Amino acid sequence: MSATLNLVLAIVVLAVHLLFILWVIAGALVTRRRRALRWLHIVSIVYGVLIEVLPWPPCPLTALEGWLEVHAGVTPYQGSFLVHYLGATVYPDIPVVWLVAGAVLACLFNLGVYGFRYYHRGESGW
Repeated sequence: MSATLNLVLAIVVLAVHLLFILWVIAGALVTRRRRALRWLHIVSIVYGVLIEVLPWPPCPLTALEGWLEVHAGVTPYQGSFLVHYLGATVYPDIPVVWLVAGAVLACLFNLGVYGFRYYHRGESGW
């Protein structure tokens, strides 16, 4: 593949990664009465929390983006997607631990929404 195509694919992976993060943060808004989406979102939330707080290998999307950037002749960033893009671009003066804590809190808030829905479920389910 050409360097240009690899760079375009890296940008596509970046966009997919951003969409995944938006899904994790706001997915509870679209899962009401959609059982399959609800469970997919809950699994996504749990995965998002685990990938940020545990010393696991990087997210597969981060690894793919880095591989494509290397093959495009671009030096890939090191570390997590969240810290690189959110930390460097949006909140440059905030400690990394606060960014991760904020992401985890957003995920826990979503789980709280599901807990609230489950607790207050009516005849229509949760």
